[in-house]
Amino acid sequence: MSDFYNSRRTSRIFDLQTKESFKISRSKIDLFMNCPLCFYLDCRLGVARPPGFPFALNSAVDALLKKEFDIHRAKQRPHPLMQAYGLKDVVPYEHEELNIWRSNFKGITFLHQATNLLITGAIDDIWINKNGEVIIVDYKSTSKEEKVSLDKEWQIGYKRQMEVYQWLFRQNGFKVSSTGYFVYCNGKTDRAAFDAKLEFDIDIIPYTGDDSWVPKAILDIKDCLMSNTLPKPAKACDYCAYRKSARDVQEEHKKITKK
Repeated sequence: MSDFYNSRRTSRIFDLQTKESFKISRSKIDLFMNCPLCFYLDCRLGVARPPGFPFALNSAVDALLKKEFDIHRAKQRPHPLMQAYGLKDVVPYEHEELNIWRSNFKGITFLHQATNLLITGAIDDIWINKNGEVIIVDYKSTSKEEKVSLDKEWQIGYKRQMEVYQWLFRQNGFKVSSTGYFVYCNGKTDRAAFDAKLEFDIDIIPYTGDDSWVPKAILDIKDCLMSNTLPKPAKACDYCAYRKSARDVQEEHKKITKK
């Protein structure tokens, strides 16, 4: 996160007049699905939601997992976790563009011709099975007492993330397995002492994706960007609720102080 939140920007805003493609990241697709108004304010008007604090520990876990899986990728052998979960015919996928696909500023891309939107997404990892199907893999980390799962309502974002990645790889001509995997690391808090070491339980959670919603979402996103009418906020959007409450209380304050 930057030291100063730039509440209004003039770059990376959709231009109605330009013929150049406009980049829509996987996270912007999720933003649109969560709240069309927040998406419009961000991508059309240049006012993004305030950034959250960076999860440096999560980033460290991601980096270490990538290094560990890369050791087995170089030797084209299954990671012990794969074997422990019965994925004996799966190995980390070796590809010359892997580091590009992993890059937050590049990722895997596809130009959606009908909308001229450049859809992008940065993966954590990709595996391949004996049938030549690539498998999308995402790393997650947390620390909680209960067993990790994908059952929480807010984890719909994780599932959409997986499905956008699957869609992107299919559009790039890859044979993609419908089953992706979350490598979920859960920090243990039941140890007697810290001893400058954090230990994790690691689970591999399968998820069967359905990316059939993605094409319509892209068309809806283009319609939203082309419109001069503000879309309605999502009912459960905390950001929109805050903005409305802030506006209301300011107006009430003005009325009171004018008396």
